[in-house]
Amino acid sequence: MLNAFKSKFQNKHPYMFIAPSVILLTIFSIIPIMIAFVISFTDLNLKGLADWSNISFIGLENYIELFKDDIFLKAVYNTVFYVVVGVPLVILFSLGIALLLNYGSNKLFSFFRSVYYMPSITNIIAVAVIWGYLYNTDYGLFNYLLSLVNVNSIPWLQEPTIAKISLIILAVWKGIGINMIIFLAALQGIPKSYYEAAEMDGASRIKTLFHVTIPLLRYATFFVTVTTLIGWMQFFEEPYVMTQGGPLDGTISVALFIYQEGFQFSEFGYASAGSFLLFIMIIIVTLIQFKSKKSDTEY
Repeated sequence: MLNAFKSKFQNKHPYMFIAPSVILLTIFSIIPIMIAFVISFTDLNLKGLADWSNISFIGLENYIELFKDDIFLKAVYNTVFYVVVGVPLVILFSLGIALLLNYGSNKLFSFFRSVYYMPSITNIIAVAVIWGYLYNTDYGLFNYLLSLVNVNSIPWLQEPTIAKISLIILAVWKGIGINMIIFLAALQGIPKSYYEAAEMDGASRIKTLFHVTIPLLRYATFFVTVTTLIGWMQFFEEPYVMTQGGPLDGTISVALFIYQEGFQFSEFGYASAGSFLLFIMIIIVTLIQFKSKKSDTEY
């Protein structure tokens, strides 16, 4: 048994290659998660940071209070709204644009790939400034265009439901680029022999799309769906820079709620409890996605 253990570790090179990643993951992810989990059972605040004797263990009180907190419950509702509306839009638009751009390889198509990818790498503050002008009720471009067809001004960021939709539009526009690249890479990896066989069988472009292209994109679609869903469940940047959770907490997300409780109100124990509830929600949704994934099929 000792010889088997020694032989397993004779080749040290794989462990040397993964060691930096494991060390960084442990220091910056695993250890902070464990510390935050412990903090979630305490009443840690600024007084506790100054003097640890002020920290008290309060058990599940933070978690119980979260379910009684109207703002947290509203944040959960808003996050579900963002996910249900935003995730399908991102996937559909990303896939649609990738399909269109896949038809050509000249400079014009390359230019449009850059155009669609650019928003995803643009600084969110710069994006917020521009979209803030677009959404402005008095002199914004969107309301100006609506006035040309005699439509009354829309309070893009002043009414809770409309504000949520406005943030979703911004986030979809910003999130299309990366997913489009993933779909485009998957499309270009499909062997042409499948399309030649479909053409010989007399299949139309629509049938080829739904019976050849989309089924062969199942791995890319699954990856995009999982990563996009996780990202939207942590929806933070858009409401933070555009509305700060308003109006009337109508756009606050769970991630923004955690930030406000932890870094604005200095209720670190309460914020840690909220972060673990969000973590549990993400894990549950991700497991459901993996469970519902269809078994692999050879094409």
